[in-house]
Amino acid sequence: MKNIFSFFAFFCMGLLMVACGDDNDDGGGGGDYSGGSATVTNPVVSKITDNSAVVTASASGSGIISRGFCYSTNANPTINDTKLTATSKDMNMSLVGLSPNTLYHVRAYAQTSSNVTYSGDVTFTTLAQSATTNADLDKWTAPNYADDYRNISTWAQRSQWNLANVHDPTVMKAEDGYYYMYQTDASYGNAHEAGGHFHCRRSLDLVNWEYLGGTMKSDPAWVKTKLNEIRAEQGLAPIENPVYGYWAPCVRKVRNGLYRMYYCIVVDNYIKSGKPNTTANFDSSWTERAFIGVMETSDPGSNNWTDKGYVICSSSDKGKDGWARSNINNWDAYFYFNAIDPTFVITPNGEHWLIYGSWHSGFAAVQLNPETGKTLKELGQPWASSPEGLAENGYGKRIWSRGNSRWQGSEAPEIVYHDGYYYLFMAYDGLDVPYNTRVMRSATIDGTYTGDETVLTHPYKFSQGFGWVGISHCAVFDDGNGNWYYASQQRFPVTAGGNAPNAVMMGGVRSIQWLSTGWPVVMPERYAAVPQAAITSDDIAGTWEHIDLGYKYGEMKTSSDMTFAADGTITSGIWKGGKWSFNASTNTLTANGVELKVQRECDWEASPRKHTLVYAGINGGKSYWGKKK
Repeated sequence: MKNIFSFFAFFCMGLLMVACGDDNDDGGGGGDYSGGSATVTNPVVSKITDNSAVVTASASGSGIISRGFCYSTNANPTINDTKLTATSKDMNMSLVGLSPNTLYHVRAYAQTSSNVTYSGDVTFTTLAQSATTNADLDKWTAPNYADDYRNISTWAQRSQWNLANVHDPTVMKAEDGYYYMYQTDASYGNAHEAGGHFHCRRSLDLVNWEYLGGTMKSDPAWVKTKLNEIRAEQGLAPIENPVYGYWAPCVRKVRNGLYRMYYCIVVDNYIKSGKPNTTANFDSSWTERAFIGVMETSDPGSNNWTDKGYVICSSSDKGKDGWARSNINNWDAYFYFNAIDPTFVITPNGEHWLIYGSWHSGFAAVQLNPETGKTLKELGQPWASSPEGLAENGYGKRIWSRGNSRWQGSEAPEIVYHDGYYYLFMAYDGLDVPYNTRVMRSATIDGTYTGDETVLTHPYKFSQGFGWVGISHCAVFDDGNGNWYYASQQRFPVTAGGNAPNAVMMGGVRSIQWLSTGWPVVMPERYAAVPQAAITSDDIAGTWEHIDLGYKYGEMKTSSDMTFAADGTITSGIWKGGKWSFNASTNTLTANGVELKVQRECDWEASPRKHTLVYAGINGGKSYWGKKK
């Protein structure tokens, strides 16, 4: 295989300098091209694989503000196609996430304040994808970073964090091939406070993550201005020094060259007096509202975002003066829609929607203006005498609620579109231990969402290790090639020992598989880029650790052994006496009548870590997880 690769790479290199004809509209052309104050050389392509290639070029001149590569399956790509921006003058970069056996066009570019200069158009073809074999499994190396990161939790050690200190993540894949993750301001020992807000990290493989730091360097002035404008309408004194919380962003690629991040800033002061939220300051009022704003960037790799200001705020159906609270144990909330936990969805027909809400009465859906990212309907006052009045004022339609309580243990809506349905993932219960993930679906973005509120994740423990609790507030995303993932925080249980184990917030990325019924399942072990060599019935036979994720508030579900005999019977475990069969073409195990998706993942609890088989399935509103021993 190595010799074939070398020959193919050499053959492609012989074609690389063949460029397309001149492109007078955008400055392209054959060979080196000088335009304005920049000169750009043709890319040299090397190390071609089935999904990547290395490109090298140079750009010289004065006034260059950006340089890099743009590539496409169409001729003469521009910076409006997929773009990879160099972070230094060294233009030696990797194109990743490419499709196998595909012809690509690549050009180097240099941008000044007045124009963009392009090299000639160079072509290369990725290799055909070869079947993954057991030999590939033998060469795979398990991730070696520790789950217990308490000894590297300080700000000075942030370069070692990988997925340490992750809370309420949002993830997207950008046009440079990186996955970008952003999050709530939270960390072990509050180490993050040294570096701004809505911190970022990125990865090419979803396993190894580079920490980039805060995206918001200082508080946006519009929050205080808007807050006090609303307070003035209520006849309340301004708050001169609001106490802010920075929560739960949502980031999406809008199109090539445009990314939006919707973020939450919570004002933690009492409405009546404006004093900070402490028990001693309680003044018989609820705390102030939350705000959702939006930032934009053309290049997430730069970690430079431009704030675009106010989008929406918390709103009440109790009028402008209904904020009184009899005591701190009164949960009859003033706000009907709580403006936190946004999810941003672009529908197949191009509509833009914001879904938001947490604990207060459920989730709201608001349509957005695609050009501005703000609400399509101009907002009226953030209060009314009824939920219908709030909808008329532009604050949205309620699309889901956990009962009729105004204070309910549900938050973090995350909506994605898949095969004709919008899937609503949500977090249930308090985040310390009982946190779990549910899913429902709808044929339309604004509901009605139906289903069994299926439990997808739950506090759990296999036979080894401490297990994990607080697994929810998820990001759901795909790689553009049909592979889907679930990312969330997860915490140690108190039994892990040491100082504040439940404050350990490790990020967990897991694979999502889709059942024949259309419903998603989250795989039990975290993603580790294990080669997916073919699985056979012989691989299934043996003893597995099986977990029933039926809902138990605040309890960890533990595993018990179950044995699949080679003759297709289940000879031990809770499904003893049942039968099993395996469809190798779809990696589907049917056991005791339950459809289970099987794949290869890392056994994170083993010492040393190793690859193994895992399964996940759904039946009767709950999930089942398994790992082969």
